[in-house]
Amino acid sequence: MSDYVIYHNPKCSKSRAALALLTENKIEPEIIEYLDKPPSITTLENILTLLNFQPIELVRTNEEAFNVLNLGDPTTTNEQLIKAMNSHPILIERPIVVCANKAIIGRPPEQVLNLL
Repeated sequence: MSDYVIYHNPKCSKSRAALALLTENKIEPEIIEYLDKPPSITTLENILTLLNFQPIELVRTNEEAFNVLNLGDPTTTNEQLIKAMNSHPILIERPIVVCANKAIIGRPPEQVLNLL
C-alpha cells in the first residue's frame, strides 16, 4: 500500500496532471475515484483537518448541486456541508492528495510536489 492517496476524478484535467506529476516522481499513490467511492464523513473531516480548511473551502461552489441544495445559504452548517459532500461527491474540490499527516489540493497540479 502506498503512503500517498489521491482522491481523483479521471475526467478532470487538473486531477490527471496531478497524478502524472506524482508518477513522474516515482510515487504510485493509492487512487480513489471519489465520484464512485465517496469519502466517508469521518474521512472528509480528517481531510479538512489535514488541509486546515473549513468545509466551505473544500466545496466546488460552481457545481449545480451547490445551488440545488441551497448550500450558499448563510445558515448552512459545517455538518450540512460535509454531509452534502459525502452524498454528492461532485461537490468535493479535486484533486486531493494525502500523505501521512499532510494533505494538499492539487490546484494548480504542481501543488502536489509540496508533499514530496
